[in-house]
Amino acid sequence: MRSSWFNKLYIIIGPKPPLSWLILSLLSLVALITVLGSSSSNTIDSAPPNPASLIYTTYRRIKEQAAVDYLDLRSVSNGGTRQKELDLCGKEMENFVPCHNVTANLLSGFKEGEEFDRHCEQLREVERCLIRPPKEYKIPLRWPSGRDIIWSGNVKITKDQFLSSGSMTKRLMLLEENQIAFHSEDGLIFDGVKDYSRQLAEMIGLGSDSELPQAGVRTILDIDCGFGSFGAHLLSLKIMAVCMAAYEATGSQVQLSLERGLPAIIGNFIARQLPYPSLSYDMVHCAQCGIIWDEKDGMFLIEVDRVLKPGGYFVLTSPTSRSQGSSREKKRSILNPMEELTQQLCWTLLAQQDETFIWQKTADVDCYASRKQRAIQLCKEGDDAQSYYQPLVPCISGTSSKRWIAIQNRSSGSELSLYELKIHGKYSEEFYEDLQFWRSAVKNYWSLLTPLIFSDHPKRPGDEDPLPPYNMIRNVMDINTNYGGLNAALLDEKKSVWVMNVVPARTSNALPLILDRGFAGVMHDWCEPFPTYPRTYDMLHANGLLSHPSSERCSMKDLFLEMDRILRPEGWVILSDTMGAIEMARTLATQVRWEARVIDLQNGSDQQLLVCQKPFLKK
Repeated sequence: MRSSWFNKLYIIIGPKPPLSWLILSLLSLVALITVLGSSSSNTIDSAPPNPASLIYTTYRRIKEQAAVDYLDLRSVSNGGTRQKELDLCGKEMENFVPCHNVTANLLSGFKEGEEFDRHCEQLREVERCLIRPPKEYKIPLRWPSGRDIIWSGNVKITKDQFLSSGSMTKRLMLLEENQIAFHSEDGLIFDGVKDYSRQLAEMIGLGSDSELPQAGVRTILDIDCGFGSFGAHLLSLKIMAVCMAAYEATGSQVQLSLERGLPAIIGNFIARQLPYPSLSYDMVHCAQCGIIWDEKDGMFLIEVDRVLKPGGYFVLTSPTSRSQGSSREKKRSILNPMEELTQQLCWTLLAQQDETFIWQKTADVDCYASRKQRAIQLCKEGDDAQSYYQPLVPCISGTSSKRWIAIQNRSSGSELSLYELKIHGKYSEEFYEDLQFWRSAVKNYWSLLTPLIFSDHPKRPGDEDPLPPYNMIRNVMDINTNYGGLNAALLDEKKSVWVMNVVPARTSNALPLILDRGFAGVMHDWCEPFPTYPRTYDMLHANGLLSHPSSERCSMKDLFLEMDRILRPEGWVILSDTMGAIEMARTLATQVRWEARVIDLQNGSDQQLLVCQKPFLKK
């Protein structure tokens, strides 16, 4: 049975835009006569047609066409010419990642690792064109097959890089013709990820790694994750592990992880804070990540403390090659420079086994007041309100936050307790209503993800539900999330997807709530490119982003170009916004060559949907 929400959708099927306002007027007159004299209807509602609804639907079509013509005429009046479709970029831009131009950063004076950092201020004006896929690119396999086998032509990596990444798993892959095969979690894992995960759980004091969620470990920031073996295993335990690694021109850990359908984002510990608020993760994991944690007066370790929740864990495995001596000498070389720092941070060394060390952050906020030495001061209240690539700070954050709750005392699922909701300024009724809305929306979104939506014969009530999308939908981005309602609804519907929940900068910061629910999330300013590689998301969703006041600072065309860059061929876009914003968005969707359909929500609100699919363009 279809929900009442979908029964009230109207598919607006309009002819091609007229060439002038005179033709538009003539078409309007003809359309009105046709409506009054015809009994046909474009509605997919099962109710019989009536003249009032038909006139309204036709009016919506005419208004949409008028908006297109208005944009074209405004462009001509400004001395520009209409470019119906944007050109494809050159081959050299197939793997283009804005804000990460190492050569330009070096010329600008950045050094000591900062040349690999994100520098959007160095972003120069580039040609507005569409990033084309590599010649060998193929649509990824469905999940979970795509987790274990990817097309080698979809990622930029050389054979020599297979064995040179140097992680705790060795990340050995099998290259067979045009495929890269990873070891499945269901079989024997060559590199011992299961044994390693079990070892970490035992060091914490648990019987097995399956007990990690019950012990409060639901979200992990995995620094330099290799090719995702650890994160892939953790997913089977219902633990969200987000890979974070620096930009790499080839052999990128982030690109490979996302290609496998695993959460990942470009980022590093160099000069600026990560785009997360304080108290974000239950565990921070570093396996041969190459970071010297005691450098810069311990600023990197202080940043780990900032994003780590009370009672959370910092795991360090094979962190240094500075000592080539015995196991005891290696342990001493690691502990000596970090011992004082960890004491200042009120961390406790829980266990050390082989080359793995686990520290636990205190859950006792009074620990900081009882410290005898105060080399690291507490941050002032409010310093961590908006952590969007701010400089690293030499102070301890989060101690005055209402969210200072030990991970062992938090709710185990995505539904927060009444106390936790109150901390975030939410009420259970509001939370439940939001979840119910998104449950209904997700069911209808999913039925729209089919090429049938672009045909002249849309689905009507009583028809069989269309088959699931023929292309893979695994990596989903909610580019203007509220507090994770879409993510929660997808989980409730048992869809095999994960969601990157993006909270736009300069808005009310709901990211702490999203992270407390155990979801992946990040803060981002959509006037800048997103820190990821091209073709890394299967579906983009946004509710209200286009009409948001902050969007006035940026070009909507640049936003669509960025969305096209990070969207896979045959990927989907669903935009929900006001009628005016959707009308302009449809024009831009045409310019970036997406197939697009406007859907009118006949529910009394000034809202419409724009459903788009990106074609597979090669030339």
